[in-house]
Amino acid sequence: MASVRALPSKMLFVDFKYLGERFRETSLLVNTPTNMKAMTQMAKRLEAEITIGAFSYEKYFPQSKHLEKVRLLELRSNQGRSADQVPTFEEHVKDWLAEHEVEWRFSYCVTINNLLNKHIKPGLGTYPLDAITRDVLISLRSDLTKYRTPGGDGLSACTINRIMTISKAIIEDGCIRYKLISPFDRIKKLKEEKTHVDPFRLDEINAMIADIRSDYRDYLITRVFTGVRSAEIHGLRWKCVDFDRREILIRETFSQGRFEYTKNDPSQREIAMSKPVYEALKRQFEVTGGNGGEGLVFCTKQGTPIDAKNFANRVWRPMLKDLDITYRRPYDTRHTCATLWLASGEAPEWVARQLGHANTQMLFSVYSRFVPNHTRSDGSAFERLLASSVVDGGAA
Repeated sequence: MASVRALPSKMLFVDFKYLGERFRETSLLVNTPTNMKAMTQMAKRLEAEITIGAFSYEKYFPQSKHLEKVRLLELRSNQGRSADQVPTFEEHVKDWLAEHEVEWRFSYCVTINNLLNKHIKPGLGTYPLDAITRDVLISLRSDLTKYRTPGGDGLSACTINRIMTISKAIIEDGCIRYKLISPFDRIKKLKEEKTHVDPFRLDEINAMIADIRSDYRDYLITRVFTGVRSAEIHGLRWKCVDFDRREILIRETFSQGRFEYTKNDPSQREIAMSKPVYEALKRQFEVTGGNGGEGLVFCTKQGTPIDAKNFANRVWRPMLKDLDITYRRPYDTRHTCATLWLASGEAPEWVARQLGHANTQMLFSVYSRFVPNHTRSDGSAFERLLASSVVDGGAA
């Protein structure tokens, strides 16, 4: 039965039970005979409406801190489900990860877990799946737009969309299991800015080849004229270098401290060696080729794979600073190679295969301004461009 009492502060509050739970809501009324009478009449109406099923908690207490809990109780009551049948988001994530991690590359597992632990679980972890409403998700997205890294940078629209996509996959998996309605209705992705690549110019490439530490010169030549990803070149073994056919076979990668399969099936490919790359690898064979076919092409003095962060911080960044070249990531050597291939007149289909793309869609969306009108498809145009413009990598 609903009752009205006074707090030590003399403020009146109503005490009642709704859907099996006890609630207390404090008013702004001081304990006077008139106010007590009004509150008691309100409590009787409240109890009567609960009895006939016409009670609206939000109508009586629109500013209550219990509204989210009440919505959950009402949802469970309408669905005839007890609280212990529906797990929290964090509990369901454990099952979801256990099912899917066996399908993913290790590096992708690391990425997913980082996003979950850093951005998703703090916002959704304690919510039971059937308590996650559209408003909760909109609030999560709003918090993500306000997030700042230690350096003061915010999350990009692309990253926020990725976080929301992962959240959606987990929640909708739970909705299927527990016969819930997905709360993602009418939640659109944020508009992402178009990506603009900033490749290195040939004069910058020449300067970089001449300036970089001698033990990384052939490494740089191979990266910039093959378009390989960091993980691909760091995992490249001599057994995947075919000097007779002048091909580099991309079969595995090295990332997160382990060797594993390439990013996807199209990334399993054969890259044609241009003359500078062929000569660079011949020189490198004199350095590391004695390790045998299982040995790494590019490695540390101890024979271990090159660490991407260590290379970027100790070799790459100081080189660009020394040359006063605008900073770009080592990954931008991939963009550089793609634009050089296209600018030299190679067929986009050939370029896509060399880069490990499934089709030419990315080429035309990212590199469209570098595609000329006339093309070839055998790599000879690229050879001519390099022969006339690139310095000898064998220079000391």
